[in-house]
Amino acid sequence: MISVQREGRLIVVGVFGELTLGDYQRFEREVIEQLNQAGRFDLLIDLRDMLGYTVDVVWEDIKFARSHSHDVGRIAVLSDAQWVAWSAWLSQLFIDAEIRVFDDEALAREWLEAPAA
Repeated sequence: MISVQREGRLIVVGVFGELTLGDYQRFEREVIEQLNQAGRFDLLIDLRDMLGYTVDVVWEDIKFARSHSHDVGRIAVLSDAQWVAWSAWLSQLFIDAEIRVFDDEALAREWLEAPAA
């Protein structure tokens, strides 16, 4: 299950349980709508309650990230899992965004709100 909320130019995503292709496609629709309305955006992705994902999500994420590689400014990922940090590092090979992993939402939001260096 996924929740997607827009807060200005920030898209806040929460994943609960297993992330499915339908969930990911909902995220894609929100991103496209944000791009059409306001252009470039930042992401706050909360994976602390994610239990897993289906294989088709991985492929869809790669395709979507490549086609929108210049549309995202910063991505803050909330997680305490080590594999998420490795995944974030690998994702930077496909997209232009700066990605950081946090275990505290307040720190993640503070980083997203700070002026870009």
